[in-house]
Amino acid sequence: MQSALSLSFSQSSLPLANRPFCSSNAAPSFTPRNLRFCGLRREAFGFSPSKQLTSCRFQIQNRRIEISASAGNGAPSKSFDYDLIIIGAGVGGHGAALHAVEKGLKTAIIEGDVVGGTCVNRGCVPSKALLAVSGRMRELQNEHHMKAFGLQVSAAGYDRQGVADHASNLATKIRNNLTNSMKALGVDILTGFGAVLGPQKVKYGDNIITGKDIIIATGSVPFVPKGIEVDGKTVITSDHALKLESVPDWIAIVGSGYIGLEFSDVYTALGSEVTFIEALDQLMPGFDPEISKLAQRVLINPRKIDYHTGVFASKITPAKDGKPVMIELIDAKTKEPKDTLEVDAALIATGRAPFTNGLGLENINVATQRGFIPVDERMRVIDGNGKLVPHLYCIGDANGKLMLAHAASAQGISVVEQVTGTDHVLNHLSIPAACFTHPEISMVGLTEPQAREKAEKEGFKVSIAKTSFKANTKALAENEGEGLAKMIYRPDNGEILGVHIFGLHAADLIHEASNAIALGTRIQEIKLAVHAHPTLSEVVDELFKAAKVDSPASVTAQSVKVAV
Repeated sequence: MQSALSLSFSQSSLPLANRPFCSSNAAPSFTPRNLRFCGLRREAFGFSPSKQLTSCRFQIQNRRIEISASAGNGAPSKSFDYDLIIIGAGVGGHGAALHAVEKGLKTAIIEGDVVGGTCVNRGCVPSKALLAVSGRMRELQNEHHMKAFGLQVSAAGYDRQGVADHASNLATKIRNNLTNSMKALGVDILTGFGAVLGPQKVKYGDNIITGKDIIIATGSVPFVPKGIEVDGKTVITSDHALKLESVPDWIAIVGSGYIGLEFSDVYTALGSEVTFIEALDQLMPGFDPEISKLAQRVLINPRKIDYHTGVFASKITPAKDGKPVMIELIDAKTKEPKDTLEVDAALIATGRAPFTNGLGLENINVATQRGFIPVDERMRVIDGNGKLVPHLYCIGDANGKLMLAHAASAQGISVVEQVTGTDHVLNHLSIPAACFTHPEISMVGLTEPQAREKAEKEGFKVSIAKTSFKANTKALAENEGEGLAKMIYRPDNGEILGVHIFGLHAADLIHEASNAIALGTRIQEIKLAVHAHPTLSEVVDELFKAAKVDSPASVTAQSVKVAV
């Protein structure tokens, strides 16, 4: 729904200080400007008081203020039920739906399970609740750390069910928040398993609806390799582990990526011994090698963790009849038997697989590739003949470009920009990632080996800048000086190629670098930015300042730190 209101006035009728966009040094003049206001009450524009405006625009033109406001879910194109149909109400679908309503699109979102998808219900949200507990337990258990503060703490303990309830309650709260946010904006939440029937046509349950554009956002499920029998009790995936139905004395974790590392942090803090089983020759594959080496020294070696690298878990049998979980290991290269482990439990953390079965892709001649739906750089779905399927998009884990919840949301927003007339291509190298261990690991852009490979192909030089948390006042005040920040960049033009951080609140610190990459900001410009002192943000500030760039800064502002 759209409404408009125009107000006329003369320039002389306004006090000088109140004249919009007026210069006190020149004759008053009005330049067309757009101001966006969100959350304004509908009553202000003559609407019924039952809902709020989702957005409005004030445009000053020829001495008139023209106000246009969109209220709730828009009206669809005449030939369709909806402007946009989203299949999957996870974080990606939710982000797309909210942006679509803001853009005035009548939007429906279809969910066959529960709103929030993997992230909210079985992933990043409940896992952060468990990690919050593990962080506090780890600190309370560290007698040396507490004594450094002059604190004396008796032996720390925990209630397993209380910890599990904290994770479950957080997931419920966030799920309700997501649901309510869409309902408040008028998004139609449709319950049922969604599938594409044909061009611009979707079925859910026994219902068929049409949409001008369709987004597939069905996410992923835990990947379980062949030979592994999951019983949900002693051999589990992350879905089961987040319920924390038990804390085993000894648990094997298959995979040492993000999921495996975070759960090792949780289990060791709660008293378990952990054994990593990793197919590659080193732990933490995918991280920058230098960061991995430091992280292993801090997160693995001092804790009750051992590991087997270069091996596959070819067979895992759940515990039963009084026997422990049996894990048969084979050499990852030769496939020869290596060892057999007997443990209390095994967590399968070997990544995730796209959830794309049963979506009706055959109706539009789309064939998945290793389960992923093929898309171009604008998330447009590609059919079996290599042609774009009109008005069909796929975002998030289902397309495999970058399996992160916030990447799915960013892709969804990018698609909405496109269907509303603005060409937009998301730079995936600007999307940060984080591992919420204690301390945390974060990264954006290329690793050092990736950057050097790119430099060799394209003919430019690579430089490295580093800074330590040991030089940061705030980190030392927290007695958390263990950490490193590393930047890979081009010295010829100041382009940031990648930033990697290991240390206190690394997940929060990475965004200045990710935004710089997204906006194309060069080091010689961002190194002049102001950072409050003393804060952890100065770790990144010193990282930028440590870089040596040939090109001078394009601005002349002086860098100043503000002491508080």
